[in-house]
Order: sequence, then C-alpha cells, then structure tokens
Amino acid sequence: MRYFSYLSKEEEDRMFHLLPVSFSNTSDREVLAYAVGAALYMPATRESFSEEVLAAKIKGLVSIVIDLEDAVGDHQVELAEESLCRQLFHISSRITMGVFKKQNLPLIFIRVRTPEQLKRVITKLEGNIEIITGFTLPKFSVENGLEYFNILHGYNQSKGEGAPKLYGMPILESSDVIYKESRSKTLLHIKEILDGYKDYVLNVRIGATDFSSLFGLRRSPDMTIYDIGVIRDCITDIINVFGRACDDYIISGPVWEYFKGDRVLKPQLRQTLFEETGGRQGRRRRMEFINVYVDGLIRETAMDKENGIIGKTIIHPSHILPVQSMYIVSHEEYMDATSILENNTGLHGVLKSNYSNKMNEIKPHLSWAKRIIMRAEIYGVLQENTNFTTLMIEGNEHEQIGL
Repeated sequence: MRYFSYLSKEEEDRMFHLLPVSFSNTSDREVLAYAVGAALYMPATRESFSEEVLAAKIKGLVSIVIDLEDAVGDHQVELAEESLCRQLFHISSRITMGVFKKQNLPLIFIRVRTPEQLKRVITKLEGNIEIITGFTLPKFSVENGLEYFNILHGYNQSKGEGAPKLYGMPILESSDVIYKESRSKTLLHIKEILDGYKDYVLNVRIGATDFSSLFGLRRSPDMTIYDIGVIRDCITDIINVFGRACDDYIISGPVWEYFKGDRVLKPQLRQTLFEETGGRQGRRRRMEFINVYVDGLIRETAMDKENGIIGKTIIHPSHILPVQSMYIVSHEEYMDATSILENNTGLHGVLKSNYSNKMNEIKPHLSWAKRIIMRAEIYGVLQENTNFTTLMIEGNEHEQIGL
C-alpha cells in the first residue's frame, strides 16, 4: 500500500519532489503510526465492504476501521460479528488464491465494544486475522485498559512465526477523561498503562463525539472542534500528556461528521489558493468542496496539525482526499527539516532557511524536523511552488469528493 498510488507517473512527477514509500501491516510500528492517516469507519453490518476493498472502489483508501460498536445496534452484535468474519475470510481467500495482491490491501482495524469481544473476535477470525493491523479500543479507561492490552500481548506472544503484530489504538472519550476534577489523574494513569505496552500502541485517538454528548453539545459544520471550549481544553491536556516529543506517541484527531448541509457562516477556503493552482477549474473545485463542507474539515485538519496531531477518523469517502492532501509535506518544510538534521553537528546553533524567510534553530526545532521527515516518508513531499490544493484539483472531480 502507498499513498496516492492511483496517480499516473506523469502526475507524480509533476506534483511530488519525493514520493511516499510503500508499507503494509508488517511494517515498523513508527511507520504504521503515521500511516493510519484518514481512517474511514464502516459498520461491520455493511455487507459490501469486502468487495469494495477487493475492487479498490474507494479511491485513495489506505486505512479502514470496521466498527462493531456505535455503528452497530445493540441487537445486531452477533450479526455484525458474523458479517465481519465472513467478509474478512472472503478477502483472505482472494489473497491466498492470488486473485488480489496483499500489497494492495489497506490497513484494516476493527473497533470492538469490550475486552471480551476483542478476545472473542480474535478467536473467531483464526488465521484470517493476519490481514488485520489491529483494533481500536473505545471508551478506553483505567478500568479496562490493562485487560485490552493483556489480550493483545497474549496474542502477540503466541502468534505464529512471521504473522504480523496486532496493535491497539485506544480511544479517549469517557467522562473521567474530560471531567476536570478527574482528568489529570486519569490521563496520567492511562499513560502508565500504555507505557507498559508501548510496542503495541499505534496511536491515541480522541473521541470528541462522545465527549460532546456528555455536555449535550455538537459542533456545527461552520465550526471546528477547537471552537468548543470544553473539548478544546481536554484536547490540550491530552496533547500535554501524550504529545511530548520524548514519548513518541502519535495522537489522532476527532471525527468530522458532515458531508453536506446548509451554510450559515462564510466559507473558509481562500479562493486565491485554488485559483493560482488550477485557474477556472480550481475555482470550481473550491465551490464543490465548500458545498460538501470540506472547507470546515480542512480547517480542522490544519488545526490538528498545528497541535501535533496526525491522523483523523472519517465517516465519508469525500473526506479521504482532503485529509491526505493536508498531510503531504511542503517543499519548504522538507528543506527546513533536512537542513536542521544535516547541521545537527554541534557546529551551528541557528541557520537562515533555504527559503530565506525564517531562522532555523537546530536544538529547539530538532524534534519538529524529525517528525516532518517521518511524515514526508509516508505522505511524500510536494514540488516547489505547489501546495495541498494541487492534489485536490487534479483528476476526476466527482470521484474524488464523493459527489
């Protein structure tokens, strides 16, 4: 699997200074942590998801979460588990038969409800579990965290030789995380749990929908999650605990829920940015994105990035391209990062950037530079004088934004 692999050689050469690398569920943990990216949720009761994966029907799909929790009714759990096992067997059998190439398989995760269900699903999947990258662990807490990761540890210790490691992605979304009186103690205790199983943790996910429900709130499509004060404050504390460069955790951003609706506030995408990249086509594409509320998603993803968050839960194919495009490293960022790393020799403290528009301080910017290089490896580096709108404008417009 590789980001933007659907582009032609000509398009790649025109857009990218450096292409993304390929990866699979056997890649190193650090690579996979960055590669999860825009994770598309689908209910396990969706009978077509295996065919959609095998036919590469969803353009640009790199990671998928098959949901056994909130997207499945309480009376559908058994049905959902049966559907999940049947469809993963279908994918696995096509790989075994040589009909489908394993290197084209997206990263597949399963969101379970409880540790008991995690154990049950692992048993039910048998050998087919080797096409899975891991599990998302909802309402992760001090009470259930150890049990979740003890199960994953048990599997990983007993799995067959050569079988991929199974990872966990805890979702922070419960009341003890967001309520102010318990937040700090809870986050620090959860971190203790994750530190003990760090090799099995891909990223820490933020469940802002459940957080919002505890206060009877829901952000409008004209706002970002950072505009809701109580959620913003909690995200700040999650970043403070898990976002420290020395700890090497990747934090994934909250879901964007909208894909169409009625607008109240003015659009948030600058016309000039699209016009300079694509002229009339760029203006038209900008309006299409505005009409499906992708402008709000882009703004929120930009806010995520500024706060050190990489990855986002998405619920509609129209969200894939905008989020992925935002994670591509700009040529300027890449030149700054490589300059900082190359000059980390003790001979320099500060250097003028290659673009002659800023000062790069070696020690203070070193951690940032390492993260940029890692992101560049997974998502690639844009050519000079291009920006994320280049990919958003190119190609079949209706296919790209899911109209």
